[in-house]
Amino acid sequence: MLDRDTAPKLLKTPLHALHLARGGKMVPFAGYDMPVQYATGVLKEHIQTRTGAGLFDVSHMGQIVLRAKSGKIEDAALALERLVPQDILSLPPGRQRYAQFTNEAGGILDDLMVANFGDHLFLVVNAACKIEDEAHLRAHLSEDCIIESLPDRALIALQGPKAAEILAAFCPEAPLMRFMDAGPQQVNGIACFVSRSGYTGEDGYEISVPSNQAEALATALFDAGVWPIGLGARDSLRLEAGLCLYGHDIDTATTPVEAGLNWSIQKSRRTDGARAGGFPGADAILAQFANGAPRKRIGLQPEGRAPVREGVLLFADADSAESIGSVTSGGFGPSAAAPIAMGYLPTAHATDGTIVFAELRGQRMPMRVSPMPFVPHSYKR
Repeated sequence: MLDRDTAPKLLKTPLHALHLARGGKMVPFAGYDMPVQYATGVLKEHIQTRTGAGLFDVSHMGQIVLRAKSGKIEDAALALERLVPQDILSLPPGRQRYAQFTNEAGGILDDLMVANFGDHLFLVVNAACKIEDEAHLRAHLSEDCIIESLPDRALIALQGPKAAEILAAFCPEAPLMRFMDAGPQQVNGIACFVSRSGYTGEDGYEISVPSNQAEALATALFDAGVWPIGLGARDSLRLEAGLCLYGHDIDTATTPVEAGLNWSIQKSRRTDGARAGGFPGADAILAQFANGAPRKRIGLQPEGRAPVREGVLLFADADSAESIGSVTSGGFGPSAAAPIAMGYLPTAHATDGTIVFAELRGQRMPMRVSPMPFVPHSYKR
């Protein structure tokens, strides 16, 4: 075991002091010291985000600019298409798209957001993968593109049904944006990058702000009635929304088709499309489009009231000795008012309504395969 002097030092986001001042309970997460909750607690923070507005610090995530050396955005898009199965070329200026970096087996190296900012692409990647993601981009695209990380920017997520009303006082253009619109905006007089997106299933915005102005902007939003929200509620919100968490519900051994992310791969990149294949793992992924995947990510609702957590094994019946799958995320859904979970099952067992059994404290608990999301999305399309 490492002692305190040799243990890796946790990194701090530009809002770290503000979390402490607001009573945040700090925990290690992806190498950072992050708030898991505040004095109000996870349950109230969750409900506040569903009914009002909450602010999340997601500054630990990576922000990367991808610019073609030719100066043409089309060349940057085509270069990135060599690493992701999405259609980036058709992404219009001012719009954002969900994507995945894939490996040669079709597994997911990371999931990310890609925005077209007119003369360059703006990428947001997961905190735990951002060093590897930047190295991946440099290893494969440096000949054609300039890759620039943006460590001096913070990232905050304003989420909830009152997000647009509140942000309008600081950025009059915000309510005019549609879901997945993205681009430069002035927010409270600060030059920011704003997207109408988030990871809670609610309407909201993600705001990239210079690090030295992040605390002032967050404080102004708090003064306008927004609550600070920690990682605990962020997790329960995204689980209710049926959204994947990288490293849990998707990973290098999971294909986009198995994960139910077929919708994110446009027809132009599929078999017989205008630019079919050409990305890592294309043969495996396109074969699953044609023939089906051997397993599927599914929603699960326990028949009882006990939450079923990540790692719990799933069985076809109450007596079989061999598991057929496992839970990848699970807990109590405050808005769903019930325990909920997601995991993977063989395709033959993945039909909605199928009963499988979770092994919990030596006993088999029935669980019903359920459609997702558990709580309807409220995006402004």
